[in-house]
Amino acid sequence: MTNTPTTVSFTQMKDGTKEDYELLAKLERPFLALTADRVMSELERAGEDTLDGYKISRLQHGLQSATRAEADGADLDWIVGALLHDIGDGLAPQNHDRMSAEVIRPFVRWDVSWVVEHHGIFQTLYYGRYYGWDENAREEFRDHPCFESCAAFCELWDQSSFDPNYETKSLEYFAPMVKQVFGRKAYDPVVIRDGFVSPLTQTGGRA
Repeated sequence: MTNTPTTVSFTQMKDGTKEDYELLAKLERPFLALTADRVMSELERAGEDTLDGYKISRLQHGLQSATRAEADGADLDWIVGALLHDIGDGLAPQNHDRMSAEVIRPFVRWDVSWVVEHHGIFQTLYYGRYYGWDENAREEFRDHPCFESCAAFCELWDQSSFDPNYETKSLEYFAPMVKQVFGRKAYDPVVIRDGFVSPLTQTGGRA
């Protein structure tokens, strides 16, 4: 009886065989299935981070953003996007917006990942002048179809969500939503809807 190999035969990827890569694909499936759990663990870790100077933690900020999104009638993709828009902050504070977008990009609509990717530069409208930055840097994207969505995302859900007195739903409440989104087939065109711009809220997402 032939034993099924548990490791690949190569030490350089260019030397791998069809059997090697079939083995890796098989072994990768359980890891991919646990993506939502790893995302939840990162959110929990964000709850341990004390953002010096702020009144709430990074986790509380994400939860408050998502709570506001849901209260405004946003759909699942926007709620999860609001929850996770700063998830890259722990490892990539200088470009957390882009890292956060890459975390969700395979599983949410195109416009949601675009907004998360660009929310950092849009947020400078509120404070850039105090650091000598161009507070109108977002104008570079004025003609982009997602400009208004990103402006509304920042106004309604991001910049407003640092209030320790706001009644915010728990991480456990949002956990099923995270699992639903990350349980989707990655890069499914039916989910991504490339080029489609959806309303943020029931009223069209205007700030």
